[in-house]
Amino acid sequence: MNKIYTRTGDQGQTGLIGGTRVPKDHARVAAYGDVDELNAVIGAARALSRDARLTSLLGGVQRDLFALGAQLADPTAKIGTRKAKAAITASRISRLEKAIDARQGELPPLTQFVLPGGGPLGASLHLARTVCRRAERTIVTLAREERVDPRVLAYVNRLADLLFVLARFENRRSGEPEDRW
Repeated sequence: MNKIYTRTGDQGQTGLIGGTRVPKDHARVAAYGDVDELNAVIGAARALSRDARLTSLLGGVQRDLFALGAQLADPTAKIGTRKAKAAITASRISRLEKAIDARQGELPPLTQFVLPGGGPLGASLHLARTVCRRAERTIVTLAREERVDPRVLAYVNRLADLLFVLARFENRRSGEPEDRW
């Protein structure tokens, strides 16, 4: 690609994988757009981390989100079978669950709601969680109209849980108090 602009979207349309053109406010475009925003917010949180394990975990999540976005941009639902890196597999979901379990065991049990915030990294992870939940809602809307791989929804649901646990974990690790409601 020599130029970033193509002029093909100037009339409010965009191309999906396979060449289909749809309006830029189509449910499928909204879903992968929210996933793209989530990826950027996670990238911002990752930039705040000084922990190699967290940086690696979030980098893996960002790669998974590219795969998830590719699946959402493919109305034929074939990209995951043609390109292994675009497949959301059970093992990717399991990796999130293991990361949740590893950190949740070091946190005090919740008896009240936690107000989002804390230190810069923890607050960034809380923000990522809320963007993740919005992406999840958008994907649910799409799934009512068109086929969406159930693993995509499971992944995003589990990711929101992970981001919540990571926010609590990082705030605790940095000595930030957890404000409760």
